[in-house]
Amino acid sequence: MAVNTRIPGQVGRLGDLIGSVRRAGQTSRFVGVLALLVVMFGFFAVTEGTFLSSGNINQLLTSMAIIFLVSIGMTFVMLSEGFDLSVGATVAFTGIAFGQLFDAAGLTLVPAALCAVAAGTAVGILNGVLIGRSGLSFLVVTLGTSVLIQGVLNLWSEAKTISVTSPTLDTLAFGKLFGIPIPVWIMALVYAGSLYVLRKTYFGRDVYAVGGNADAARLSGIKVVRTIVAVYVIAAFLAALAGILQVARVGAASPLVGATLVFDAAAAVLLGGTSLAGGIGGVTGTMVGVLFLGVLQNGLSVSGVESYWQQVVTGIILIIVVAADRAQREGWSSIGIPLHRRSRRTHDKEPAS
Repeated sequence: MAVNTRIPGQVGRLGDLIGSVRRAGQTSRFVGVLALLVVMFGFFAVTEGTFLSSGNINQLLTSMAIIFLVSIGMTFVMLSEGFDLSVGATVAFTGIAFGQLFDAAGLTLVPAALCAVAAGTAVGILNGVLIGRSGLSFLVVTLGTSVLIQGVLNLWSEAKTISVTSPTLDTLAFGKLFGIPIPVWIMALVYAGSLYVLRKTYFGRDVYAVGGNADAARLSGIKVVRTIVAVYVIAAFLAALAGILQVARVGAASPLVGATLVFDAAAAVLLGGTSLAGGIGGVTGTMVGVLFLGVLQNGLSVSGVESYWQQVVTGIILIIVVAADRAQREGWSSIGIPLHRRSRRTHDKEPAS
């Protein structure tokens, strides 16, 4: 008979121990990136006179908000040993839905935004149900929904950009509260909420357990399907919020927004120590990864480097961190770097007759 209840006491303490070990491992994974971030920040501060200006720092912090929201959602998905290729399309879909409802349908700002966010979140429900309940591959499902959404966007918007202007949106994107940009407050609230959920709730422990070993989690009474659906809903909800913020920053909704956002988010999450194999990582590391990419791209922009080269650098970083993640899990020999050549030759010898 399967046990479907949680047992307090020893099992709870064991869960706390496992959680602390995972957090310690994740910290050791992103500490090197944090050190590089400090060095890189210092380099740009010394070599570029405008890098430390208040205007550039505000630009740096506010521009990170969109990728930060998407990356936090991606962290939940990757902790459960999944991946969501549709987050970029969800950002664009939410923006177009908001633009159409606000501009064409004549809805007021708040109802239009709420409906658009709900529509974007529905993408996560679809992904979660197909992956968690139907058992389909997360890559196939999220790639399919991404292509589907992009097609719907082009038909709905006729591949045109929709102008969306409002004083409230301007305040959301560029306003300040107690001298701090509002997008920074949004990032802080999302980070604090996500950190609490992952560290202090049963759901957070379920996410780590499912990512570590879904079969073992199921046998221990964890509702695996519900957990998988939930992480994809969280990812879509945060991507939808990013879509609203994107419209506020640009003053327009475009079906082309978010084409490379999924790769930037993946790079940030991996830089922060979250493993592709699931069960290891966290949102603190993701925040460090987002800061690393934000400082890198901002510093290159201030230095006059073209945006295309920034994409090249981001792609190289993504390849490196994926290789490093695999090497940490399986050893450097897994990526073609043998470390024990002598013992390898010994084992390959023919046995003496």
